[in-house]
Amino acid sequence: MPAKIAVVDDDHNILTSIGIALENEGFEAHTYKDGEQALRGLRENPVDLVVLDIKMPRMNGMELLSRLRQKSSLPIIFLTSKDDEIDELLGLKMGADDYITKPFSVRLLIERIKALLRRIDLLTAEGAEIDNSKESISRGDLMLDSARHMCTWCGESVSLTVTEFLILSSLAKRPGHVRSRDQLLDAAYDEQTYVDDRTIDSHIKRIRKKFRIIDPNFAKIETLYGIGYRYKEDT
Repeated sequence: MPAKIAVVDDDHNILTSIGIALENEGFEAHTYKDGEQALRGLRENPVDLVVLDIKMPRMNGMELLSRLRQKSSLPIIFLTSKDDEIDELLGLKMGADDYITKPFSVRLLIERIKALLRRIDLLTAEGAEIDNSKESISRGDLMLDSARHMCTWCGESVSLTVTEFLILSSLAKRPGHVRSRDQLLDAAYDEQTYVDDRTIDSHIKRIRKKFRIIDPNFAKIETLYGIGYRYKEDT
């Protein structure tokens, strides 16, 4: 089955060009002109990935992103204005997996979509290997099951995006070992995806926030300023 991609943008020309390009690449494209229409459509017709514009009428991209993240870890790439760092950082903090700035080439967007889907496939494949060996990543109260894309803390489910899951897995695989931002970028992003290291900081903050909803005292992810992050060893 072809991957289903939703594109949400109030610019008809962008919707048309991306939709045609996706279908030419073998994807199934679903296009929506605003956030409200997209929210209804995604409930009725679930997709594998969403490309989401930030600035739209009726319901903007940030609000739609927030609504989707309340119940879903659906992979999301958001579109933002050129050099608008506020949009980029806010979108990442709210749970987007990647972003691309306008104006952009449709070919570049297609490659970023493929890169994110490859990350999902890799995560699933690694999970299948772990599942076949009857193992999962278990660190005290933390359990990560890549095959099912499941994370629990103290037995309670934690909903992580693909990027967040990959970052946490990279840290939890080797407790006590420091992972630099560049190493975490390599673990979480395809080599064809170019983001700076502040992106990792945004994802780490969001991961911590999700765990602290369950456990206000969660402090397993340690920051080593100027160096990187590590998952704290059990004592």
